[in-house]
Amino acid sequence: MSDPNNYNATGVPTPTAPPCSVDTERQTPATGGAPRQTPPVAGSGMGRFIERWKREDMLKKGCFGLRCIALFFSLFAFIIMASNKHGDWRDFDKYDEYRYLLAIAILSTLYTVSLLLIQVYQLSTNKEIFSRKNSALIDFYGDQLMAYLLLSAASSAVPLTNRMRENNDNIFTDSSAAAIGMEFIAFLAMAVSAIISGYKLSKQTYI
Repeated sequence: MSDPNNYNATGVPTPTAPPCSVDTERQTPATGGAPRQTPPVAGSGMGRFIERWKREDMLKKGCFGLRCIALFFSLFAFIIMASNKHGDWRDFDKYDEYRYLLAIAILSTLYTVSLLLIQVYQLSTNKEIFSRKNSALIDFYGDQLMAYLLLSAASSAVPLTNRMRENNDNIFTDSSAAAIGMEFIAFLAMAVSAIISGYKLSKQTYI
């Protein structure tokens, strides 16, 4: 028997809406609920921070080691060339190329000692003498300039030493060749340090 309440004034039965089941666990925009959002992954930002910190620490240690190598070979090039005096024509100060090589060895020694002392101070006190931007600029341009000077000094002394060794291969020419070789090694160390400094500079933020 039909329900008389379902009829309107014209006698036509009024349609009734089907029951709507509401999903209380997950509502979509079609049912009027807000979409569920995926919660952020915990620790993702911290992981990126730790990775960046490890990379910066590795680069600092790499530059420190390369500058130690440059200091060692620059110092020995200076000592060998400064003591390369054996009388008559076998005195280094009689040749412009050898005086230039000695001057650059001294300059490289002072430069690397200064940077190493600054880095040791920063590591021991955890304080920055210069801002990161200024420090990156000094490292980049300083390493490039010193690498160029080391290569220039060593290259200028090679032809003179080769000419001398063609006629007289003695302790003077051997010492000169040893000093040249050490400056070449110091150049390689400074060149790699300049590449690392350039990479560090490119990663600096200026905002």
